[in-house]
Amino acid sequence: MSGNRRISHLRTYSNRLLLCVVLIAAGCESRNLAPVSPRSPVNLSHLLGLMDSVQVQDQSLYYTHIYADYPGYEPVEAQGEGIAAVDDVGRAMEVLEAEILHFGRDDLIPVAKGLLRFLLYMQRDDGLWHNFVFADGTINRSHQNSVAQFGWWAARGLRGLAAAYAIFQNSDPSLADSLLMRFRLGEPHINASLDRYPATILRAQSYRAGWLPNNAPDQSAEFLLALSKMHKNSPLDYSTEIRLLAEGLVTYQYLNPESVADGMFFSWNNLWHNWGNLQALAILEAYSIQPDSTYLAAVERWADHFLARAADRGYDWEITVNPDGTLTTVIFPQIAYGIGSSYRGIHQLAIITQRPEHAELAKKIRQWFFGSNRAQAIMYDATTGRCFDGIDAPNQVNRNSGAESTIEALMALQFVSLPGNLVE
Repeated sequence: MSGNRRISHLRTYSNRLLLCVVLIAAGCESRNLAPVSPRSPVNLSHLLGLMDSVQVQDQSLYYTHIYADYPGYEPVEAQGEGIAAVDDVGRAMEVLEAEILHFGRDDLIPVAKGLLRFLLYMQRDDGLWHNFVFADGTINRSHQNSVAQFGWWAARGLRGLAAAYAIFQNSDPSLADSLLMRFRLGEPHINASLDRYPATILRAQSYRAGWLPNNAPDQSAEFLLALSKMHKNSPLDYSTEIRLLAEGLVTYQYLNPESVADGMFFSWNNLWHNWGNLQALAILEAYSIQPDSTYLAAVERWADHFLARAADRGYDWEITVNPDGTLTTVIFPQIAYGIGSSYRGIHQLAIITQRPEHAELAKKIRQWFFGSNRAQAIMYDATTGRCFDGIDAPNQVNRNSGAESTIEALMALQFVSLPGNLVE
């Protein structure tokens, strides 16, 4: 779906009105419908309020605005970037996946189809992805975080396609079949990295896997999540890719019993960061497909050593392991993307191990959203569905509420109510 496109009249009154009708319907329950069971634990009002549409040729593309600022929470265009990003839309699709498939929200199917049209618009025929779109519907091809590549936004895009496949595989088989082809456009790019196996590179005083995409374990975890979901739900067989990605992620674990950082998974080179640390969750997804004991042991060490200590300290933003073995730690900011990633990882571990200490740690980390944090602030407002953008200092909360913070909070808080995810 890449290439030049004639952009038709954009954001027409009728187009905006149609989306408003869809979103209003999605936010309300019909009196004639039986109560949904189980009931979703999250409020989608703010996320749906961030959504809009743009007309490109004969297609209405739905998207989520990137930013929404306090106090009015009207969408704000990102200067030089655009109005929407694959980074957000891909993950929003995962929120809708849970709502539609597990909480009975069939009224959200038109929204999911609209978001899917946006994702397909941003994916090129060579499997590379752009990230940002401008208000007139044209793709931002020049911003450094939107040039066509196979990195962060490709990973989020593939996660979105995998979620869309799960949504439509039974209700719209023709659409699902087309998604298999679009998803497979990423295979050559992933395999170009995995073909380097078993090469190693020196990182943080140890030899690590040299076959991960972009040599980036944080990105690789996102690719692993996308591949694992498609492997479980579709005819595609990603056994080899899953094994190599999981094996590579395990090599990026910091092993030093004398350090408070023992057990953490590096995000990039010698750095761990709190804007997403999905390595533990991704490794456990691989474990659910290929129950290799080394996978589980690595995540248990992460939980019992690094994460437990991080929770006691009140979490950090960055940890760098210096050449002399000392640590440089940056505490702020703290964001939902980081806390939610850790929460989903430890919660999944608690399901597998059934160890009470893992369940208690999961509950402890979840409370970050409800006031157990360095600012003692309620970060997720259940009455509006907003999650604040972060904690910038001990008593300073960024009260803006953009797409990423909202989506990551919703995914984390949905997680405990998904089938099979209850922890006693």
